[in-house]
Amino acid sequence: MPKNESRPAVPPTSRATPRRRRTAALAGLAAVALGAGALAGPAGAAPDPTTPAPLSPWLAEQWSNLSPVQPTTVLVHGTDVASAGAAARTAGLVVRQSFDRIGVVVATGLPAQISAVRSAPGVTYVEGNQPIEFSLSTSNTATRGSEARAALTGADGSALDGSGVSIAVIDSGVDPTHPFLTNPDGSSAVVRNLKVVCDLFELTPCQAVDAGPVDTDLLAVGGHGTHVSGIVAGRDVTLPDGTTMHGAAPGSSLVSLATGAVLFIVGADSALNWVLENHAAPCGPDVPASTCPPIKVTSNSYGPSGGGDFDPDSATVKLQRELVKDGVVTVWANGNDGGDGSENLSNPPGQDPTGGIISVASYDDRDTGTRDGLVSSYSSRGQEDSFGSYPDISAPGENITSSCRIHLPICSTGLDPVAGGDYNTISGTSMAAPHVSGIVAQLFQARPTATPAQVEAVLKTTAHKFTDGAPYVSDPAGQGTTSFDKGHGLVDVMAATSALTAKAFGKRRR
Repeated sequence: MPKNESRPAVPPTSRATPRRRRTAALAGLAAVALGAGALAGPAGAAPDPTTPAPLSPWLAEQWSNLSPVQPTTVLVHGTDVASAGAAARTAGLVVRQSFDRIGVVVATGLPAQISAVRSAPGVTYVEGNQPIEFSLSTSNTATRGSEARAALTGADGSALDGSGVSIAVIDSGVDPTHPFLTNPDGSSAVVRNLKVVCDLFELTPCQAVDAGPVDTDLLAVGGHGTHVSGIVAGRDVTLPDGTTMHGAAPGSSLVSLATGAVLFIVGADSALNWVLENHAAPCGPDVPASTCPPIKVTSNSYGPSGGGDFDPDSATVKLQRELVKDGVVTVWANGNDGGDGSENLSNPPGQDPTGGIISVASYDDRDTGTRDGLVSSYSSRGQEDSFGSYPDISAPGENITSSCRIHLPICSTGLDPVAGGDYNTISGTSMAAPHVSGIVAQLFQARPTATPAQVEAVLKTTAHKFTDGAPYVSDPAGQGTTSFDKGHGLVDVMAATSALTAKAFGKRRR
C-alpha cells in the first residue's frame, strides 16, 4: 500500500533563525511505472521472451506475486488505441477505459491473458498499475515572487499574480471553501472540483465526477491536496498573529482533480488524460475563459518512493508529452529520498528531457527568505554524471505554512497549527513543486504566447546560483550550469519574467 511521506515541521522553538511564516508550496514526489521493459512470466511460467511487447519493470518484478484467479489491472499500449483495445479483448482482457491520444487502454485480466496480449499485433508495451504516494515545503521572498507581483504586470496590464491561467492540481483533493482559497467576493479560487473515481473492483473506467463545493480532501481523509493548492494559489490572508501570506500565484484559478489519499498510477494517469482532453475549456465550452481560464500547467506531487530510471514508454510520459504539444507545462516534485549522488533517486517522469516538463528539488531558506540557503537533506538527488537524472530547478520546500485542517492525517503531522487549526506547516518536495507551478502561471500571464519549452528554459537560465551542496557543472543541453542535487539553482521570478518578455528572447530561441 502506498504511504504518505509528509515531513513534520521543525518546532519554532528549535529554529536557530527567527521564524517567518511562509505560504506553503507542497512539492510532491511524482513517480510512475517507468523503465526498460524487463520480461517476466505468468504465474508458474515465464512469458515467451521473444514476444515484441515488454513488461514495465514494476510489473515484471510483481509478476510472480500475481493471483492466478484474481484479475490484475494493466495498461496496454498499442500503435493506436483501436489496436490496443482489439488486442486486449482478443486476449480475453476486460477493457475498462482508454487514453485515446496516446493509444493506451486500461484493462483487467489474469496473468495468462496479460501474457497473451504481449504477442498480439499492434501491442508495444504492457504497464502495471503501480502504487504511488505523496511526498511532502514557500518563501515568496526567496523566489522573488512577491517582488514580481508588486513590480511587474502581465500582458493584460494587471499585477503579475497568475491571472487568466488555470492550474490543474492532481492530488488527494481540495477544500474549495477554505479561507486561503476564497476570493474577496466569497467565490472560490477552485473553478472546477473533480473527483477521479476508480472502481475498487476494477470493472468500470476511472471517471472524473464533478464534486461541486464538496471537500474532496475530507472524503479522501487526506489534507495533502488542500495544502498544495494553497501553495499554488492561496489568496491574501491575515492570520490571527497579524502575519500576512499568499500563494505563488494568488490570482490564478484552480482545477482540482482528486485522486484520493491512496493512489495507483491508473487513477493519476486518468487525471492527466482528463487535462489533455479538457485543458482548453476546463469548465465546459459554454463557460467563458474570463470565468474559467484554460489550464496551462499541471502540478504533480505524488509517486513511488526510491526514484528510478526514466521510462519513455509509460503512459504518464506519453500523456505529458501530448500536453506539451498542446502548450501545457507539467511540473513534478523530484522526491524525498535524499541521496549523495551515487545513485538516481529522482522521480522518474520528471526526468523527461522534453522541454516544458519540470522537476523541482526542495530549497531551505532558513525561515528568513534568504537566497543563499540550503538544499533540503531529504530532497532526492540525481546520479552524478547522469545529467538526465538531475532535478531541473529548486524552490522552497522547508517548513511551509498553508491551508491544512489539523483533523486530516497529513495536516496533523505539522507542528505549528494556527487559526484554529486551519493552517499548518509541513516540509517536502511536495511543497516545492506547486510553488513552481504557480510561478509558471505568472510566466504565462506575462507572455501568453510562450511555449512550454521557453518557460522551462528561462527558469533554468535565470536561476539564482546558491552554492550549498554539489558544485555546478556545464549543462550539456546548453542551458547554463546544473548540479545533481539542486538542478540549475533557486527559481528567480523577476529574472525569469524579464528574460521571457524580452523582445530578443524569441529571436534567440529560433
